[in-house]
Amino acid sequence: MRPTGAAGALDASPAPAAGQTVEIAYHTDPLCCWSWAFEPQWRRLRYEYGDQLVWRYRMAGMIAAWDGYADPINAISRPAQMGPLWMQARRVSGMPIDDRIWIEDPPSSSYPGCLAVKAAGLQSALAAERLLRRLREAVMIERRNIARRDVILAVADELASGQPDSLDADRLRHDLEDRAALNALREDIKELRYLEIGRFPSLTLRRPGGAGVIIVGYRSYDALLAALARVAPELEPVRRALSRTEYEAYWGRCTARELDEALG
Repeated sequence: MRPTGAAGALDASPAPAAGQTVEIAYHTDPLCCWSWAFEPQWRRLRYEYGDQLVWRYRMAGMIAAWDGYADPINAISRPAQMGPLWMQARRVSGMPIDDRIWIEDPPSSSYPGCLAVKAAGLQSALAAERLLRRLREAVMIERRNIARRDVILAVADELASGQPDSLDADRLRHDLEDRAALNALREDIKELRYLEIGRFPSLTLRRPGGAGVIIVGYRSYDALLAALARVAPELEPVRRALSRTEYEAYWGRCTARELDEALG
């Protein structure tokens, strides 16, 4: 998946040769507060290193259902216990996160959101990228229950209306019933189980065909750069954000925390 997947304004520079790129597999979930908290660092990395990075999103299926779900590290086994974790993510990261959803309308599963992202991916990487972002915004900021199909479709309609070049909402309705989307989600979950990944976000960085470095959990930008340097020490940024206006023009929508991160 090329970095052009999320940009508001695409980089017109020539793509580097395969040997000059780093591949990133990003295991995440629309319902993961730490993945949302990590967006400022993730966006900054992609902006600064441009086409030297290629990535693909892997959906985690973090919560299949609350029956049988347990997170012993954070002592979470029921929805109401998720709120304090979201509060912690907000305090640590500075990203806007509204934890009241876990009292008012707790999502029953993260699978519907994950499946929607894989269904959007049947259209294009751009569609998957933008739908994932809007689902995150919907649940983290707008307190909307993205476990519900009607909410997912409403978010898709809003995205298609605002950015008609990125997503076909009518096709998404069809593709949500397509076994190809379900099989793609199953493959993602199979991969993370094979890698024994149980925390998110998790990123694997590697040269094409080479050994990789895995980053697990919420990390600072410096930690992300250190991992990149282990894989490709010669890579240098191709640009820096010089103003908030420039950065917002590239991404389209940014939080205040994302802008602060981009401008150092």
